Amino acid sequence: MRTVLREYDYEPEPEPETDDDLDERTRAGSGHGYRSSGVQSDDRSDYLSLSETAQSVSHGYKFASFGTTNYLRSTLLYAARLLNHPFFSDSNMQDGRAPRVKNRAPAAVQITAEQLLREAQERQETAFRAPKQRIEDFEELHEYRGRKRKEFEERIRRTRGNLKEWQSYASWEASQGEYERSRSVYERALDIDARSVQLWLSYTEMELKGRNVQHARNLFDRAVTLLPRIDQLWYKYVYLEELLGNVAGARQVFERWMQWEPEDKAWQAYIKMEERYQELDRASAIYERWVAVRPEPRVWVKWAKFEEERLKLDKAREVFQTALEFFGDDAEQIEKAQAVFNAFAKMETRLKEYDRARVIYKFALDRLPRSKSNTLYAAYTKFEKQHGTRTTLETTVIGKRRIQYEEELSHDGRNYDVWFDYSRLEEGAMRSLREEGADEEEVETAIGRVREVYERAVAQVPPGDLKRHWRRYIFLWLDYALFEEIEMKDFDRTRQIYRTALQVVPHKQFTFAKLWLLFAMFEVRRVDLPAARKVLGAAIGICPKEKLFKGYIQLELELREFDRVRTLYEKYIEFDPTNSSSWIQFAQFEAALADYARARAIFELGIGQTPLSYPENLWKAYIDFDGHVKVWRAYAQFEAAPIPMSQALREEEEEEEDEEEEEKLVEGDVHLARQVFERGYKDMKNKGLKEERVVLLEGWKEFEQQHGTAADVDKIGTWSSPDDEREANPASFKLLEMAHKWKRMQAAGARSGEGGGSALSMFAASKSAAPTEAVGAEETTGKNGTMSETTREDSDEEMASSDGGD
Repeated sequence: MRTVLREYDYEPEPEPETDDDLDERTRAGSGHGYRSSGVQSDDRSDYLSLSETAQSVSHGYKFASFGTTNYLRSTLLYAARLLNHPFFSDSNMQDGRAPRVKNRAPAAVQITAEQLLREAQERQETAFRAPKQRIEDFEELHEYRGRKRKEFEERIRRTRGNLKEWQSYASWEASQGEYERSRSVYERALDIDARSVQLWLSYTEMELKGRNVQHARNLFDRAVTLLPRIDQLWYKYVYLEELLGNVAGARQVFERWMQWEPEDKAWQAYIKMEERYQELDRASAIYERWVAVRPEPRVWVKWAKFEEERLKLDKAREVFQTALEFFGDDAEQIEKAQAVFNAFAKMETRLKEYDRARVIYKFALDRLPRSKSNTLYAAYTKFEKQHGTRTTLETTVIGKRRIQYEEELSHDGRNYDVWFDYSRLEEGAMRSLREEGADEEEVETAIGRVREVYERAVAQVPPGDLKRHWRRYIFLWLDYALFEEIEMKDFDRTRQIYRTALQVVPHKQFTFAKLWLLFAMFEVRRVDLPAARKVLGAAIGICPKEKLFKGYIQLELELREFDRVRTLYEKYIEFDPTNSSSWIQFAQFEAALADYARARAIFELGIGQTPLSYPENLWKAYIDFDGHVKVWRAYAQFEAAPIPMSQALREEEEEEEDEEEEEKLVEGDVHLARQVFERGYKDMKNKGLKEERVVLLEGWKEFEQQHGTAADVDKIGTWSSPDDEREANPASFKLLEMAHKWKRMQAAGARSGEGGGSALSMFAASKSAAPTEAVGAEETTGKNGTMSETTREDSDEEMASSDGGD
């Protein structure tokens, strides 16, 4: 896409005074190579067009400065300066900034950057090309050669140490067919630097191009004699002899080369040459010389593989055996020779000699440190997966896991999770050997490994006296003891393990009830009850703990030693009288023995303890045991009564407290007390205990009179006994209520002396008045929420008398 540059007028240059001055400036511009068609010195309008063109050029320069090439910028700058535009005056270009624009209107004539570039391309001068010379006769040829030789001699005289000039000189002489002169130049160059490999190669290449084979041989012989450590010269020499079909000569060159004990590539090249000509015995001899010079594992492996490929299996085995004898039985040498063992075993595997391969692997692995045989173990594992049995595969995997565990433990010896996995691994290996019917020696070795792992594990005692650091560690002792008891049946060793573990634990800071209990259970399994009781007694005496009491009590319960159980519960309560669960369990134990009086007494003692943890649990157990109304009333009063704050809570609130200060109390909860009364009432209602309910209501009323309001006292009437009859038989209850009303009215009339009517008329009158009174009673009940307690008591007595009369 073409880019059109819009030109803005700048402040115009002052006009020349005369046309002669304009013509002179125009001629000066033409003298610099600028050709403007149609520009005349005496034409004023042409001068203005020229000025506009210069302005376009200046704007193109500004455009070029924002992203085009330097070439375009230089071209525009040159063109504008030829036009003498004021934009490029010295005053404007000194500060490097564009001049201030006077007139921003577009110019009448526009010019594009493409036009400027095209014109600049057309004005470029072509590069200089030397003229071609055509030689017509020998005289001109001699003249040309003489001139070139003179130039070369002059150049090598100035730069005598520049070998490229010598090579150019010699190559030119060879191109002219002057081989003698070319050799002379090369020899002169070799006198300057005889150790330049590139110079020797160029010299020999010149001779080979000229088909001077003998000269090339002589040059290679001189080169390798002078530079025997440059492999490139030897390779070129050998290649030349083999290319000419001179195999004996190539072999002779190799023999000269091998005397210098070159790199492995040189030996390999010699062997490959012999293989190309089917000289396999010679190649085997070269391998033998090679391992004598460099007895490295890879050389032995290559030699054995060569013998295997040419089906010399006995020779291959002999090579491997010689290699193993060379490296010996030292662990360091065997580690170095792992590649030899691996290759030897793989060869036997390819030959389907699996037993031989397995023996080779085991021979190496038994003599190598576990941390340095990862590669060999990986190869052995792969071999067993392909050709081994389940047993051999498991053995291989176990060995690999051992290496992994040992590496992890070397970084962190107190990583108890790794010790657990390691011990389980060894125990599993031992069980597998027993199941497979292995010999006694192998089993004993496996047992020794298990014990070694456990002994190393328990030796890693945690630092410090924080119990959280000991939790994982103590299970190592427990697993060790269970292994000796269950797997080995070594009970004396098991007992010793438990005792040692108890000696290690700092019981003054903390203890582990599980350790004591498992030790006691072990003695029970050994039918040694006195020893078990002695262990648990020592535990309670040294470091009493709730779990220890529970375990000891459970043991005596299973043995049906109830007197001992009572004694233990007493010790338990003496140890922690604030523990509600101990009181509950003690009472339930007595209840299970049908000693209810003792159980009730224990509950009474428990609820009397202050402070008490979770007292609601104790009350609930007491109520479930004996749902007596007194218990419900006492429970409710307990919930409402303030209780002393425990010492722990007081220490949390105040770090320093005066001993003579009064004991702080925690206020009771009246709402919880009401809930207790409601639960007790419903429980007695479900059981059909009317008298107990009346007693409970009396206690409730007293409670509300003390802690509640008048409305709360009035609500107690809604819980009275007649509600049961009303809910069960609503029709008969209505009839009885009317009868009671009539009886009260009759009694009232007799006391006032107003007797006049018959009983039937009185009954009719009472019948007619009953609905109104009933409605009034319902309204009173609806407003007040309850009837007066006196009325309800009278109705209860009357209902009882009427029931008795019926």
